[in-house]
Amino acid sequence: MVFDISKVSGIGEYTFKTETVDEKERTLYFKNDKAFLVVNKNTIEVRTDEELRKLLVEKYESVMESRYFGKGGIEIVLAGKQFSVEELDDLVRLSYNLS
Repeated sequence: MVFDISKVSGIGEYTFKTETVDEKERTLYFKNDKAFLVVNKNTIEVRTDEELRKLLVEKYESVMESRYFGKGGIEIVLAGKQFSVEELDDLVRLSYNLS
């Protein structure tokens, strides 16, 4: 699955930049200069609150603590197919609102 932020409704203005880290490309999305989404080749990373992070990490094998946000977010393996597109969109909207 390839994540496409342009299909997520309910978020406002944002900026983005693409960078290469350890020879891997990622795109970071910002609201008011604060990142809310990181799109990697096979994963996305979003901000969450601590309770939601704990719940999702325990419940899904395709969810881990975010490398970018640390304990303030989660990283979701898109190939895991444990989340529907609608659920991913909800997590991106939540992350946007937390930024």
